[in-house]
Amino acid sequence: MLRTIVADEIRLLTFRRVSPAIQTHWKAYLAFGLFFTWLAGIGRYWDNPRADPWQHLGLGSLAYVFVLALILWLLLAPLRPKSWSYRNVLLFVTLTAPPAVLYAVPVETFLSPGAAAQANAWFLAVVATWRVGLLGVFLRRVARLDWLTLLVATLLPLAIIVVALAMLNLEHVLFDLMAGIKPGNETSSDTAYGIVFMLAIFSYVSSPFLAGAYVFCVVRAWRRAREDEGGLRNESM
Repeated sequence: MLRTIVADEIRLLTFRRVSPAIQTHWKAYLAFGLFFTWLAGIGRYWDNPRADPWQHLGLGSLAYVFVLALILWLLLAPLRPKSWSYRNVLLFVTLTAPPAVLYAVPVETFLSPGAAAQANAWFLAVVATWRVGLLGVFLRRVARLDWLTLLVATLLPLAIIVVALAMLNLEHVLFDLMAGIKPGNETSSDTAYGIVFMLAIFSYVSSPFLAGAYVFCVVRAWRRAREDEGGLRNESM
C-alpha cells in the first residue's frame, strides 16, 4: 500500500493522474498527507525563535490544512464543480505538503544571514508556485471547471489566504516590517514574509475584481445547471 501511495504522490506532484486506489484507500492517503504536513510544519518553524510552541510542534500546519480545505470546499461549491466533496479537497491539500519540506533545509548553518533569507524566499516562491499549479490541475481535471471559472477559482482563494496570513501575522514580523525590523530581531524568514506582505497588498487591491468575477461565474454556473435540469425534464416528457 505504501508503495502505491508513494507512486501516486509522485504522479500528483508531477501533474499526472493518480490511480483509483486513492478513492478506495483514502484513509491511508490522508494519513500519508497529514504526516508530511506535520513534518513540513516542524521544519517550517524549527529554527525560528519567534515561533510559538504549537508552531514548533507542527500543530499549526495540521490545523491549517483542515481549515484551508474547508475554505476551498465552501468557497468553490457555488461554482458547481464536479466530484466536489470535503474529503477530496482535504486529500488534495494534504498531498501537496511534501514540497514544503524544503523549509526544513538548515540554510542558516552554512549560509550568511542575508543569503539564508534569500534562500528561504526562493523556497517560498518554488513551493507556492508548485502548489498553485497543482491546484489549477486539480480544479481542471477533477472539478472540471472551464478556463474562466478555473482562473477565478484559483486566484480568489489565494488572495483571501494571503491577506488572512498577513493579518494573522503568523511570523510575528509584519508590524516590524512596517516600522523597521529592530536590530537583533532579524531571522532568515523575514525576507520570505516580506514577500507575503507584498502579495497581501496585491491581493487586497485585486480582491474586488476577483469577487465580481466570482459572482459572475456563480450565476453562470447556476443558470447552466437550471438549463441542464430543464433539458432533462423535457427529454423525460
